[in-house]
Amino acid sequence: MCGFVGYFGTARDGRTLLERMTAAIAHRGPDEQGVFTAPEVGLGHARLSIVGLGDGQQPMSDATGELTIAFNGEIFNYVELREQLRARGRRFRTGSDTEVILHLYDEMGDDCLSVLNGDFAFALWDARRRRMLLARDRMGVRPLFYTQRDGRFYFASEVKALLQVPGVTAEIDPVALDQIFTLWAPIAPRTAFRDISELEPASLMIVQDGSVSTRPYWSLDYPDRDAPSRHTDEREAAEELRALLTEATRIRMRADVPVGAYLSGGLDSSITSALAVGMAPAGLKTFSVTFDSAEHDESAFQLEMARALGTEHRAVACREGDIAAVFPDVIRFTERPIIRTAPAPLFKLSGLVREAGLKVVLTGEGADEVFAGYDIFKENRVRRFCARQPGSRIRPHLFRKLYPYLPGLQQQSAEYLASFFGANGHATDDPLYSHRPRFDGTAATKLFFSGDLRGKLANYDAAEELASRLPAAFARWHPLHQAQYLEARFLLPGYILSSQGDRMAMAHGIEGRFPFLDHQLVEFAASLPPEMKLKGLVEKHILREATGDMLPPVIGKRTKQPYRAPDSASFVGAGAADYVEAALSEAAVGATGLFNPKAVAKLHEKCRARPATGFRDNAAFVGILSTQLWLKTFTGIDSRSQAA
Repeated sequence: MCGFVGYFGTARDGRTLLERMTAAIAHRGPDEQGVFTAPEVGLGHARLSIVGLGDGQQPMSDATGELTIAFNGEIFNYVELREQLRARGRRFRTGSDTEVILHLYDEMGDDCLSVLNGDFAFALWDARRRRMLLARDRMGVRPLFYTQRDGRFYFASEVKALLQVPGVTAEIDPVALDQIFTLWAPIAPRTAFRDISELEPASLMIVQDGSVSTRPYWSLDYPDRDAPSRHTDEREAAEELRALLTEATRIRMRADVPVGAYLSGGLDSSITSALAVGMAPAGLKTFSVTFDSAEHDESAFQLEMARALGTEHRAVACREGDIAAVFPDVIRFTERPIIRTAPAPLFKLSGLVREAGLKVVLTGEGADEVFAGYDIFKENRVRRFCARQPGSRIRPHLFRKLYPYLPGLQQQSAEYLASFFGANGHATDDPLYSHRPRFDGTAATKLFFSGDLRGKLANYDAAEELASRLPAAFARWHPLHQAQYLEARFLLPGYILSSQGDRMAMAHGIEGRFPFLDHQLVEFAASLPPEMKLKGLVEKHILREATGDMLPPVIGKRTKQPYRAPDSASFVGAGAADYVEAALSEAAVGATGLFNPKAVAKLHEKCRARPATGFRDNAAFVGILSTQLWLKTFTGIDSRSQAA
């Protein structure tokens, strides 16, 4: 795991620029840095050494010197690929997975991407064809950003490196902000930065002869709704799932350094830890976050699982004031506004892993998207059930069963529940039907936008743009698969794997590995009948069947509790930090021009008076605060600049 930067086109003082860009992302690769330059091309690399410790330095060239790569991530099946290449007469100078990509590209060209099993982004310079190949992994685990200035093409693992390029400045993209305040994340290739783009997951880009072209090399697909399934025997499907998951975990344990695991106390991380513990000859270290708030804390389940597995377990406490203390750093690393505080405890967690001397951790992320674990999937089923009898007063009560961890919801009337979840408010053939309540609820935060920003966005609809990006086959899929696609293709890479994943881990030089996002496992899960994943209102049914004997019953039968953290309550009362008052002052809000200063002042006062406020106010508070911090961090705009 690392970070890389580069350019294509004549650049003044290219080596100095590369060194400056690489230094900006040194946290991604604190072990060593390297630079490669040739006429009109340059690559820089910050290395986190995990595989090939002594000979995996980058940028790496092949024996001819005509192919050079800067690579971020891991190719987990590199051992098998290397043996296949050796059998065909290829000779290797290193033990790294990076060299495997060079040989594969030399043999297969762009098609080499089809045989890579990994989490990666890379830039490969082909001097023979005078072209640059950029590529990103299938699920979007590793980031890659790019921009063009004065006829030159620049790219980097993080935007902060691109901001080192002369003429590249930070400016908020109002459309991206609207997408964040509706969909939780920008729709790639758009980013929070105007004129800076992100390569989409499962895509490759060719830069050659002054032109830039992009195309997908893989796509997430599901069977047609009425097509007969190849999986008719649940027991056989469960056995195949277990074998795939075991193999996905095994190859993700490959490293020349110890591998640990996150242990949240939920089903998914418990499964990955249970598989990993038998593959860690020196013992497995596990790590978790605890909260003072009973609503968010899962420490009892974490300790239960750690005891059952016999792991060396450590936890970092997220107490009152801790989220506020690290939140400015969180925004500096997310490089985008966010509407939840959930990344902050994970920032602290990766710091704990680094303090423990580890560089690599397994995580259970991805299981909910792949095996239909989120409440939104069950909610979608209940809403469709209610829509068939819109006059029923009994059916809306089913929503209470979905959210036992939200005590305030339990006291609401059937009418309120039906209205809140939009049980009768959207046409069931709407392609975004499953997500409309979330999008509508989040979009309500835009009430705090300034009049000027609303004017700029008057004819724009983020949800409709999302709908326009759906593949033609989407309409033929089962409603559950449609909902899964929306989560896996957009929110997963846009928020979960980015703001909560790569960026929080790499802030401390930690590589996260995701067995549930092995593309072979993802393809298998997509082919399963919906009822094997969501059986009635029991989420991840087939996963439970496949792994039940590995876990204590209290874990294996546990209902999904989404990972959450205190939101506005983290920034008021005893946990308040001085910068919060400054960032949300009428002067500061007025200086940035994106929000209504008086409305924000009222929101701030409301959250002070009642920290346990509703979703809209929590999301608006965090979204506004993070936007103000983003602007100060990357553009320098705040109340002091206004006063000056």
